[in-house]
Amino acid sequence: MDGRLRDGEVVVGGDARQRFYDSSGYGRPLGGQEVALSRVEAAYLLFKGDLDAVDGEGFREFLAGTGGAVTARFLVYADLRDRGFYLSPDREDWVASPRSDTDFVVYPRGKGPWDDAVLYRVRVAGERADVPAADLGDAVLAVVDEESEITYLETDRPDLRGSSGVDLPEGVPADLLGDRVVAWEPPERLHERGFYGQPLRDREPDRPGALQLSLVEAASLADEGALALDSGAESVRERGRAVEGERFDRRLRVYRALRERGVVPKTGFKFGADFRTYAAVESVDELGHSECLVRVLPADHAFAPRDLALDVRLAHGVRKRMVFALVDGDGVTWVSVGRLTP
Repeated sequence: MDGRLRDGEVVVGGDARQRFYDSSGYGRPLGGQEVALSRVEAAYLLFKGDLDAVDGEGFREFLAGTGGAVTARFLVYADLRDRGFYLSPDREDWVASPRSDTDFVVYPRGKGPWDDAVLYRVRVAGERADVPAADLGDAVLAVVDEESEITYLETDRPDLRGSSGVDLPEGVPADLLGDRVVAWEPPERLHERGFYGQPLRDREPDRPGALQLSLVEAASLADEGALALDSGAESVRERGRAVEGERFDRRLRVYRALRERGVVPKTGFKFGADFRTYAAVESVDELGHSECLVRVLPADHAFAPRDLALDVRLAHGVRKRMVFALVDGDGVTWVSVGRLTP
């Protein structure tokens, strides 16, 4: 069967509707037996030998004629088709509610474009392309590397919640010492149940110890009135900005947001992240493993797929969920990313 290029689509006549759309979910019906195929669908059918030519061109000439514009999408389309999925271009006339930030709609196995069911929406990117963080969430990112292998990353917008919390004290004396704060004679519950700071203990276990706090922890507690610093509450923020710049305010905003949601954030330095998190802290003595790694980023951040893959691989290796906190002013958007095998 032959097709002809018309307005960016490949139109096929004959018994195309029955052969391509009705039986295998390719293209979209135009009326009668004609169907319109996207360039990616046409390339796949040429590759499989189910379509003979498009305007006299075979697979090699047709793909080369696109100037490489559809190559990455063709590779992802072919991979998903070969895995047994039907999929359609995520654009007007193909699907009911198209999205501008994704390339394909993938249907559950056994379903097709005639069913009201969507398994994934897929965005395709080459490994050297920048991926805006704001475009992630409720979609699968299919990254095609330089050897044409495909890595699928599932992204969503999680609602991070926990049950951790503690009644905060008032006016605990504290000093700003370099890039940390030491609280003198804090109530035991501040660390034992709230998991704030790291105790500074001496060799007498019954003597209460001081509590070492990070700048982020101390700034949050000072805002709540839980600390009393001779240098003033604002001095902690000023020191944080001096050592981290604008990044400090973003991290503080995310720290406060997590605490407000009943989640305890602690440093994620050893994992290369901003925070590791605990959703349920009843006692530090019975502390479980942290569940998530959180990296704090500005809302307009764009990922290099290689960096995204590194973060996800590390989180997977330590059995944690990778979450990115995108900060825009006072607002925080949460994006979770993990490996996916379709």
